[in-house]
Amino acid sequence: MHMEETHLKGFSCLKAAWFNSTNGPKDVWKNEEAFRIEAVAFFVSIPFAVWLGETPFQISVLCAVVLLTLFAEVQNNTVEAVVDRIGPERHELSRITKELRSLSVLLASVLTGLVWLAVLLKRVAN
Repeated sequence: MHMEETHLKGFSCLKAAWFNSTNGPKDVWKNEEAFRIEAVAFFVSIPFAVWLGETPFQISVLCAVVLLTLFAEVQNNTVEAVVDRIGPERHELSRITKELRSLSVLLASVLTGLVWLAVLLKRVAN
């Protein structure tokens, strides 16, 4: 795929951005099993967040941290695609880059677990 430089303005720019943004989920869903698992976990977690959260703020935070994990996964896949596009040969900087992006997914997942655990423990304590 060849990307041409364009200078869209106004509604045309918004339309193109929307089109590109809606293609992203299709691509990542089709190509990345980890994203599919995390996306399903996000949608499954919503009713549990509503049940577990005592306030709209808690519910939104519970959903947001799961969404943050999805965001980290998308960023991870973005970097992997760019590194793989550069070339198939193994390189130490490519390895480090991929591992650091993978670490961001792990950290987002740990954050998600900690937030959910904190809200669950508060709910059990009451």
